[in-house]
Amino acid sequence: MGQQEPPMTRFPVPDTDELPEDIQQRMASERERAGFLPNVFPAFAYRPRQFRAFFAFYDALVEGSSLAREELEMVVVVTSGANDCLYCVVAHGALLRIYADDPRLAEQLATNYRTANIGDTHRAMCEFALQVTERPAEVTDEDIERLRDHGFSGEEVWDIASTAALFNLSNRMAHVADMRPNEEFYGMGREG
Repeated sequence: MGQQEPPMTRFPVPDTDELPEDIQQRMASERERAGFLPNVFPAFAYRPRQFRAFFAFYDALVEGSSLAREELEMVVVVTSGANDCLYCVVAHGALLRIYADDPRLAEQLATNYRTANIGDTHRAMCEFALQVTERPAEVTDEDIERLRDHGFSGEEVWDIASTAALFNLSNRMAHVADMRPNEEFYGMGREG
């Protein structure tokens, strides 16, 4: 493994011991669960109230959606690829490789979902996520109906849009902060 990069370079990374107790606990829980602390946690802890709001929204999406976790990660990777967000492509690409049990899918989706090894239903989902990312004002009733025709419920369409919207925020903050992916993410979910 290479040298671990700092969580972000443009703003000070807070000292964990000086953070509010609830944020320290969330970070300790994440470190225990993942085996390392993803850099998004100490980076977003720079602004504790925003940390809480961001992760509350993220938790609501992940825990409250009837979409499969791999589908949510597909939306994140397509959105983050369109936004050239290294942190989220690498971090959520790792999660996608694990949840989809596919070591190649993340790179396919991040670079060009149209040629990725996915079916028409997931292609429609990715197209919609990209539209929410690049042309949100152009979303029409027909776009929503197209997803329904592919079997997505109204709540699932909402969750696809919400996931893309949240990660458009996350991608932009990752760029502004120069958030760096953890070294551990690069090898997760790969063969061998």
